[in-house]
Amino acid sequence: MPTEFAPTAPLIVTLKLDDVTSTWANQLRQQYFPPERNFLPAHVTLFHALPGDQLAAIQAQLAPVCAQTPRLMIHCPTLRFFGQGVAIALECPALVELRQALVTSWQDWLTPQDRQAFRPHITIQNKVSPEVARQTYDHLLSRWQPVDGDGEGLLLWSYQGGPWAWVQEFRFGCDKLAQQSDKVPRSR
Repeated sequence: MPTEFAPTAPLIVTLKLDDVTSTWANQLRQQYFPPERNFLPAHVTLFHALPGDQLAAIQAQLAPVCAQTPRLMIHCPTLRFFGQGVAIALECPALVELRQALVTSWQDWLTPQDRQAFRPHITIQNKVSPEVARQTYDHLLSRWQPVDGDGEGLLLWSYQGGPWAWVQEFRFGCDKLAQQSDKVPRSR
């Protein structure tokens, strides 16, 4: 059952990562993200602030779209340095296409942030000094090995001024990668 949330609070859509990839990314986030700001597990945000008063319409669109989408193969080739933090870059053309289809449908609802070019990533450090971020980036990059995993669906959240409240999970329906689901992603 979803957590209680304000019906007008902004909604967030993230990619549900497979358990192995999620555990790996969360370990990095726990290690490097400032603990006083770390309210959330590691995640890939597709939309940052959809209108809460459109919840029913958003749910009605996500359900069939996800049911018709196969699990997504994701590739984490490198890290991304962004001044006051570090992220794991994520490559998945099918995820970019899926998001673009939703952008087209939700164009009138998008904030300037959600209208920007989509560069999927998993933030593992944020809001630290540029020096700390550079040290983290250099340290992790020196031993980085590309990692592969799966996207299993989309998660809908409600923004609560810091923490997020879970609203609903939309699993991808066509399980074409099922035979590979037990694989351990490389280079963890």
